[in-house]
Amino acid sequence: MKPTAWRAALRIARRDAARAKGRSALVLAMIALPVLGVAGVDVIARSAQLEPAEKAARAMGTATAAVTMSSRGATELQTPDGSENTARTPAAGQAQTPEQQRSANTDPARLLTELLPGAVLVPDGMYKSTSATTAEGRMTVMAGEADLTDPVWHGKLNVVEGTAPTQPDQIAATRGFLERAGLRIGDRTAFHGLEARPYTITAVAEDPARLDRVMLYGRPGAVVQPLVQADTGGADSEPRDGDSWLVKLPGGARIDWAGVKRLNDYGFTAVSRDVLLHPPARSEVPYYAEQAQYSSYVNKSVLAVAALVPGMALLEIVLLAGPAFAVGARRSRRQLGLLAAGGGDRSHVRAVVLAGGAVLGAGGAVLGLVGGVGLVAVLREQLEGYGGQRFGHFDVQPLDLLGVALVGLVTGLLAAVVPAVQASRQDVVEALTGRGGSKPANRIIAVLGAVMVAGGTGLALLCAVTNTAPVPGLLGGSVIAELGMLLCTPLLIGLFGRLGRHLPLSPRLALRDSVRNRGRTAPAVAAVMAAVAGAVAVGIYHTSDVERQRQDYRPSLPAGAVALLEGGRADGDASRFAALREAAEKDLGALGERADVLSPTAVPGDCRVSYKCGFVQALKTPDKRCPAQDATTDEQRRQAMADPRCAGMRGLPTDLTSMFGDVLIGDAALLRNLLDVRDPAAEQALAAGKALVFRPDHVADGKVALRAEEQPTQAQIDANDYRGKTRDVTVDAVEAHSPLPFATVVLSREAAQRAGLGVRSEGALWKPAAAPSDGRVQKATDHLSKLDDTVYLEVEQGFKPQRDVITVGLTAFAALVALGAAGIATGLAAADSQQDLATLAAVGASGGIRRRLSGFQCGVIAAMGSVLGLLCGTVPAVALRLLEARNATVWINGVPSGHEKAVIAVPWLNLGGLLVGLPLVAVLLAALLTRSRIGLTRRAG
Repeated sequence: MKPTAWRAALRIARRDAARAKGRSALVLAMIALPVLGVAGVDVIARSAQLEPAEKAARAMGTATAAVTMSSRGATELQTPDGSENTARTPAAGQAQTPEQQRSANTDPARLLTELLPGAVLVPDGMYKSTSATTAEGRMTVMAGEADLTDPVWHGKLNVVEGTAPTQPDQIAATRGFLERAGLRIGDRTAFHGLEARPYTITAVAEDPARLDRVMLYGRPGAVVQPLVQADTGGADSEPRDGDSWLVKLPGGARIDWAGVKRLNDYGFTAVSRDVLLHPPARSEVPYYAEQAQYSSYVNKSVLAVAALVPGMALLEIVLLAGPAFAVGARRSRRQLGLLAAGGGDRSHVRAVVLAGGAVLGAGGAVLGLVGGVGLVAVLREQLEGYGGQRFGHFDVQPLDLLGVALVGLVTGLLAAVVPAVQASRQDVVEALTGRGGSKPANRIIAVLGAVMVAGGTGLALLCAVTNTAPVPGLLGGSVIAELGMLLCTPLLIGLFGRLGRHLPLSPRLALRDSVRNRGRTAPAVAAVMAAVAGAVAVGIYHTSDVERQRQDYRPSLPAGAVALLEGGRADGDASRFAALREAAEKDLGALGERADVLSPTAVPGDCRVSYKCGFVQALKTPDKRCPAQDATTDEQRRQAMADPRCAGMRGLPTDLTSMFGDVLIGDAALLRNLLDVRDPAAEQALAAGKALVFRPDHVADGKVALRAEEQPTQAQIDANDYRGKTRDVTVDAVEAHSPLPFATVVLSREAAQRAGLGVRSEGALWKPAAAPSDGRVQKATDHLSKLDDTVYLEVEQGFKPQRDVITVGLTAFAALVALGAAGIATGLAAADSQQDLATLAAVGASGGIRRRLSGFQCGVIAAMGSVLGLLCGTVPAVALRLLEARNATVWINGVPSGHEKAVIAVPWLNLGGLLVGLPLVAVLLAALLTRSRIGLTRRAG
């Protein structure tokens, strides 16, 4: 065609878009929605990806480097960014290097100043777990120190509100603390043990990498050391390792990679600004060379995600835009027929439809870009808060967005190709008269589609399980399966139509209409399918990841349980702790039945001081026990670790016990509160003096073996022998079953005493119907600390998933596109069926019948698209989870480490809401928006 013909086609397309504003708006929205989603996710991903200078600010503020003494007397190997490191110690019989000897014999801070002359060391990492008063009582908090008036902290710890503390009695708090404590700037709080010297909150401090932190920051020397001095040895922890510093060098001096490796020789790990800005070649990093000796695998799941997300997004854009232009071409049938009747040939008709694709594609792409960037800008704070970290900066990459816009434009053109060809081939008379029946579904195409669905699914799953070519396999298989489902859509619509005979009038007419007008129904169903598939894929993947985190989570108590732990006072007595229990029950409300928790000790009698009591552990049966447990020398233990029965001791921890330990003493109340055991036979056996064993590999022939180990003597410690005197005892036992793995053995006090074991009181445990509120816990904590500052109140809050901002963005935009596309697709189909509604009005149908018919027409489309989208979206999500599990199994020295089993979880509630809610919303919206009065249209021809 000549350029003048294309200019004419573009003018016709522009005028047609302006004349049919409603239809054009729907088409624009259909194209803009996926572009908006892709653009929004791109901006989020780019903004969350820190530049080297931003990484340096998060790690060290404005300092030259952040240095930590990781291993005194050893040599460290680390990655350039310090995210991974390993210590290398001399082998047996090998002498230390001069650097290792100097590291072992010199104070770390002094050594660092000797290695870096002129360096100013700002302590970082001086923290202590304690409790602080709140508006309702007291809560656990981490206390730290930082001179926030020093610019060195800028970027690592920022003052976002108020003024930095300048006096010893001033303190800065994170928003997490203020929100939970019910306090604000100007209020005062006091630490446990320092009630006489409260601190005034003068500022809100924020760690941009951890927005959810619950912290208090005081002036250097004004918080941690006083807390340590006031600590009476109760439940509060010792101060965290203080061998970390922010290092400031004079005169703009730098620490290059050679300088970092020199610090590594002395046991330091360092994150240097210069190294982050100018990273060394991989071949220059000893850590990588050493790790390559054990594992040289490449995590292909990361590459698969990087390819799968944009690939499926592109397919979604195409499948959403195609139906929009198909509907547009059908609505313009008469106009295109007049063009052909006036002498235009098929190329002219194709050009007009393609020009419409270009005009609307460009408009939709621009709207999508503006909407995506604007939406992220407006919701930036909420996205950062939900993701738990600040963006490095608001990063809008013009090349990325230009690429997305071009994809939208090209997609508009490609999506208009098939409607253009179909429009050019239509019969002119049928186009002018508005007639032309629907053609039956092509069974050969449907069979081909079914083969593509099966083949694509098999390809994706096979490549994931075998880890063979996963990037093209997962992407190609998922795309093939979805396109195959698209080819099956016309035949599946016919199968859905057979359900109409069992339905009332309006839904029956809607189903029959969808079968009769497959050309109108199939594209709309495909659009809904594509949108729902994206949302389902993201939903299953995200839910599976959360479930994996849940399985890895190691709770210390049953969810919602409340524990009051004794602090180990040597002068404590039962009546004193009974008063504390009563106070806790009064402050926390209805806690239900109380269980007293005790544990056996190696020293006979009642032991009050924990570090003098020794401990007792349950042993597996001899045929299941790791020989290393019975070894008496290090060499015997090292040889025994090769035994297959010791494999569990080399990998990730698999056993789960409570904070009280795995061998406990108690009664039936302990069984109910800790283990949820409500078996009368188990309670009778416990009362009869038998031990209940909850792991079958620990009991044989009605016996369980317990090993009591006393604390080593001072002479043993001086000889570097840290194993105390041990003795094994056997107790009559029965195997029991519990849904909660919080103990291995439970026995009665009498049984423990008969076995020659001591008894130590650990505390009390309640299992209320609902966990007490945070305010009640704060009140009880404050009350208990005034009665006895050694006891500790613990409430198991349960699992809380970790979130990242990119996953949050993907989930939000996938849901937005699914809802929007479903509404627009059904709206386009409803617009295409206006002539049928006019015909119903002409034969006397009431407005209610027309509204119900229109609603059910849209509901049918949304329902079919949701079902097919559910099937299509499951394939990439399941395949990706299988691939991640396959790549998580890393063999190091013949020892497996990581997750071997794929965790796949389906969000049934969300998917059920999608399958039911999406059609229901479509029905209601279409019924509400259908006009009661419809003007009769002119009879064509």
